[in-house]
Amino acid sequence: MSRIRLMHAKLHRVRITEANVNYTGSITIDRQLIDQVGILPLEEVQVWNLSNGNRLSTYVLPGEAGSGVICANGAAAHLFSPDDLAIIVAYADCDRQEVIQNGHQAYVLIADGQNNRAQEILQQSLVPGLDVTAIDQNVDQKINRKMEFQSVPFESLDPHISFKHLSKR
Repeated sequence: MSRIRLMHAKLHRVRITEANVNYTGSITIDRQLIDQVGILPLEEVQVWNLSNGNRLSTYVLPGEAGSGVICANGAAAHLFSPDDLAIIVAYADCDRQEVIQNGHQAYVLIADGQNNRAQEILQQSLVPGLDVTAIDQNVDQKINRKMEFQSVPFESLDPHISFKHLSKR
């Protein structure tokens, strides 16, 4: 059984609102934003600063819902400044064979300029497709599956809908 990491949630082009070096670690993110894509409090995320290229791995603390807060805490505060644009990504550890057989879904929220609501939410999917022969390098056997990638707008932009109301991933 081989395992792979796939993106399951992404906050794209969020604006850093604060940098607090005196707080112990993490990144505080508006609870409404993390709920909309399915990121959990304490979940590990990768944070990429689009303004200066800095990257870090940390964990999420939920901020006040609707506040728009994206605050780099602790040592991360040295890598981010207010008004920097960032991408925040969470990954899921998945069974490779299960993904090949059943597919995988991820949600991407493209933020408006204030981080207080989604400009757009995309559902990105790996969908089992037509039969073709491919080699699974991890188990060195042939698999007759092809994965099709799809990225489509998610229908509901209602900020009151949380991830638990979204379709099953």
